[in-house]
Amino acid sequence: MKDTAMPGAFARNRSLAGETDALEQRVENLDALSAILPSLAGANRADQLAHLLTDDDIDTLRHLAREGMGENSLRALTSDLSYLEAWCMAVTGQELPWPAPVPLILKFIAHHLWDPEKKKSDPAHGMPEDVAGTLEDQRLLRTQKNTEGFRPPHAPATVQRRLATWSTLHRWRGVEAHFSAPDVRSALRLAIRVADRPKARKSRKAVTADLLEQLLATCEGTDYAAPSLVDLRDKALLLIGFASGGRRRSELSGMRLGQIVWEDPLPADPADPASPLLPAASLRLGRTKTEDASEENSVLLIGRPVEALKAWLEAAGIADGAVFRAIDRWGNVKTRGLTPQSVNTIVKARCIRAGLDPDDFSAHGLRSGFLTEAANRDIPIQDAMQQSRHRSLAQASSYYNDAGRSRRRSARMLG
Repeated sequence: MKDTAMPGAFARNRSLAGETDALEQRVENLDALSAILPSLAGANRADQLAHLLTDDDIDTLRHLAREGMGENSLRALTSDLSYLEAWCMAVTGQELPWPAPVPLILKFIAHHLWDPEKKKSDPAHGMPEDVAGTLEDQRLLRTQKNTEGFRPPHAPATVQRRLATWSTLHRWRGVEAHFSAPDVRSALRLAIRVADRPKARKSRKAVTADLLEQLLATCEGTDYAAPSLVDLRDKALLLIGFASGGRRRSELSGMRLGQIVWEDPLPADPADPASPLLPAASLRLGRTKTEDASEENSVLLIGRPVEALKAWLEAAGIADGAVFRAIDRWGNVKTRGLTPQSVNTIVKARCIRAGLDPDDFSAHGLRSGFLTEAANRDIPIQDAMQQSRHRSLAQASSYYNDAGRSRRRSARMLG
């Protein structure tokens, strides 16, 4: 008797084999990008993105990498694109269409910005729970339910950024975008007004000088053992991160030895040339979030941060390449630099050792802590901004205003 099922089974096997080959090719292409985009490194991350992104998506990323798009911008674009693809698949069962129709854009806005009060009486309002569950399973949705069992809307800034990314990708693909359509602009404006919430700090609490000392105390070894390589690295990372004006975690993870210029020792008191001399170094920041590499954007380091940096570099035997590196469980220093996420993990780990709540702090706490401490010490804001390299006076002033609230005389008129 002839088996009529064989041809169909053979076709299905060929189709599955083709899908597997295509998936493996996408993983291989993503691995090739990992040298430029460290956040792609690792089999798990590449495998996850290979399931989320299409071949055209990956070709776009490869093109932008070749064109020299900044690492941070490329990382953000990759994150937004993978989220958009996953959301669209969860909602429609299909990949992102190009161009995206206006109804799909409006649905994205409705799924991410909604009225929290209406959500309590109408569970269907906002993002459907099955869509949210799918995105959570893929570790793409971070907004957790509150104690009442309701999920808050997304941050308007995040939604606006993802829409901007979506629009930009249309332009790069040479297709017409509809993100400026009157319906879209009106819906976004109204949704932000309804869903808007106070902007949260990237770090709930600032790592001011007193808190920094608590973190540094955990890097001094024990009564029975000298500081380990991890201790020396973390101590240098914390001191440089703070003293250089509160460097961003991406700037710390991407720091190279060639950016450091060892300077002649400087007096501890600039007004007294006879005061003790302290080691000094200049840190050339190169291209940052707000400044180009061509600009004069170096900062000066004096004293303890320089001593800690020299101790780490000497102990680790680093003569070139990345300054802050991964260390394996056996104490071997790797050639690759830390990832920005690792910098954040280090800060939180030191908080735990110091008896602080890690949920209150992140790597950005070093940046906010520097400005807050400068305000507490009555250092002029222009002086602090020269070190932090803030371009916006309004942004830097927010930390000064927060630090000075408790000292305001105007608040004590009826005290």
